[in-house]
Amino acid sequence: MNEAVRPIGHSNDLARVQTMHFGERQLRAFSDAEMQSRQDGLRGLLAEKSIDAAILTSYHNICYYSGFMYCYFGRRYAFVVTDQQAVSITAGIDAGQPWRRSYGDNVTYTDWRRDNFFYALQLQLPGVRRIGVEFDHLNVDYLRLLQEAFPGVEFVDIGQATMWMRTIKTPEEIALIRQGARVADIGGAACAEAIAAGVPEHEVALASTSAMVREIARTYPQAELMDTWTWFQSGINTDGAHNPVTSRKIESGDILSLNCFPMIFGYYTALERTLFCDHVDDASLKIWELNVKVHERGLELIKPGAKCSEIASELNEIYREAGLLGYRSFGYGHSFGVLSHYYGREAGVELREDIHTVLKPGMVVSMEPMLSIPDGMPGAGGYREHDILVVTESGADNITGFPYGPAHNIIAS
Repeated sequence: MNEAVRPIGHSNDLARVQTMHFGERQLRAFSDAEMQSRQDGLRGLLAEKSIDAAILTSYHNICYYSGFMYCYFGRRYAFVVTDQQAVSITAGIDAGQPWRRSYGDNVTYTDWRRDNFFYALQLQLPGVRRIGVEFDHLNVDYLRLLQEAFPGVEFVDIGQATMWMRTIKTPEEIALIRQGARVADIGGAACAEAIAAGVPEHEVALASTSAMVREIARTYPQAELMDTWTWFQSGINTDGAHNPVTSRKIESGDILSLNCFPMIFGYYTALERTLFCDHVDDASLKIWELNVKVHERGLELIKPGAKCSEIASELNEIYREAGLLGYRSFGYGHSFGVLSHYYGREAGVELREDIHTVLKPGMVVSMEPMLSIPDGMPGAGGYREHDILVVTESGADNITGFPYGPAHNIIAS
């Protein structure tokens, strides 16, 4: 047996848990000081609430506090933090990769028994009385299994509290997010270059994604290349912001939606633009210009002290005056950081009427107004512009560089 593979708790061949410390630690996105600060901040939260330990289970919190982004595939993962330790609990199928990528220790559990994950947790947390967990990530069955593994223990929600900790970005995080925005601009340029009548949506998306992945690999040669993607839609497919790519071929005069999403060390950034192929009709141009007007006003409103709900309300008035408020399809923007379309978001910082959060320096938010005009109406299609802004002490820094609007994004075949 490799000396790095050591059973824990049992000496038989079918160990329930193991250490699999293979190879050398990999360079991570953030410094040891940054990661230690995050974990110490979590320890401060636990102490404040008289909680003995945290069992983090979500993609975003495990990545944020350990640096490791897991692949679920029907298996459970956790990051356990106490006042003395920080250890990831991962499936044996991943072998030494979680240890190489984590700031903290790592224990793997094997597949030989269904409860080995919970056994691994028990080994790390003897005698605990209060455990912090993420209620917004645990389903009823998952919580029941934790309660059975830790009888008599009180489970306390720390999901909301950890979200608020993540909403204020550190200088290292902001530097990474800036790089992501730069990579998204490269994807946008590749997307625009590939657009022409007769080209299928998927070919445009592939060109954009390939350009972004290559740039991430060049900029961060130590990074895992995973989850970067492009949604590119044309014609009727533009009506939804998250409509998947199809093989539909672009037609001259089509409305187009460019959506570039680089992922770097679990950090998501985005570039979204409305474009037209060859030409734009008068009805569509009028709607497009209105949406640009809303976008530009929204950029002006993002600053420290601004309230999310008040930004949404003011922008609503521009649409209302034009008689188009009913075609607005979602909020005006959201937070950025460790999040993705499939593993989480920081819902406390969204530019919506029902979110009353006050913007603070260090927050990173988008401005992305969208109108969805139904098929069959003049100007039918989805219109959306999207920039990313870093809230500063005195205003906001727009870190998106790709141009928007009719002067730039009518793309000739």
